[in-house]
Amino acid sequence: MSGDALSQDPAELRRRIDTTKAHPARVYDVFLGGKDNYPVDRAAAAAALAANPRGYLDVRHNRDFLRRAVNTLAREDGIRQFLDIGTGLPTAENVHQIAQRVVPDARVVYVDNDPVVLAHARALLTSGAEGRTDYIDADFRNPAQILEQAAKTLDFDQPVALCLVALLHFVEDDEAYPIVRGLIDALPSGSRLVLSHLTEDLNPENIRAVQRTYTERGFTFVLRSKADVERFFGENALRLTEPGVVPAHRWRADGAAPVPEQPEASYLAGLDDIEKVRYADINDVTDADINVYAAVGQKA
Repeated sequence: MSGDALSQDPAELRRRIDTTKAHPARVYDVFLGGKDNYPVDRAAAAAALAANPRGYLDVRHNRDFLRRAVNTLAREDGIRQFLDIGTGLPTAENVHQIAQRVVPDARVVYVDNDPVVLAHARALLTSGAEGRTDYIDADFRNPAQILEQAAKTLDFDQPVALCLVALLHFVEDDEAYPIVRGLIDALPSGSRLVLSHLTEDLNPENIRAVQRTYTERGFTFVLRSKADVERFFGENALRLTEPGVVPAHRWRADGAAPVPEQPEASYLAGLDDIEKVRYADINDVTDADINVYAAVGQKA
């Protein structure tokens, strides 16, 4: 294990945390049932849920896509290295836990720029004895820093799975496409891109309502079409693996999305809508619920 970023002065870390403005990583944490968030994040999540009452399925199925993708790459394709940018707060399960269960010597580097994620990043560094994990406190918009620091843990002469999961819809076109191109260019043959992205192709009325709640809070929120998502693969000469760019719940579905342990009915009845989300069984998803594309591509 390593994690030079964790040596940051606690007082400086506290100074960096802005509890007056919602942050995507912390809003995501609310939907996943986490506790590492603030009232402003819970308010943003509640507003999004009010706009789209089944919207928690986007978040939870996005996370379940990551589970299936990492499992597939580790178990079937022999990928042993993962670079997860826009990691978000530690949750169940993290990439290294999924990968190292299949490939004990897997190496995983996490990257995020939210100081709250950094404050809790030790949970991301619980690598098995044979593997290794690291955390980089950096912004997606600084790929040179990410690649330089990731090279301390990852071997860039061997294939790497670059995970950009629910990240790029927070980045405008003029930055998103060139930065992804630069990251892919730095990876060797056989590497993979694991990508998910919000879209208005599938259920436009629902997701546009959610988009309004986020843009009102100052978030960049770019909904991209299937063609726009395919562009991240096509212009980087990545071969899309089956089944291509599809709604997240349809990417190699295995019907094994984790079902949270259920509390007493009286307790559940006393929770507000956003608190109930953590206990929802997401296996009853329909096409009308999902606004996320997911895909994996391979570098020749």
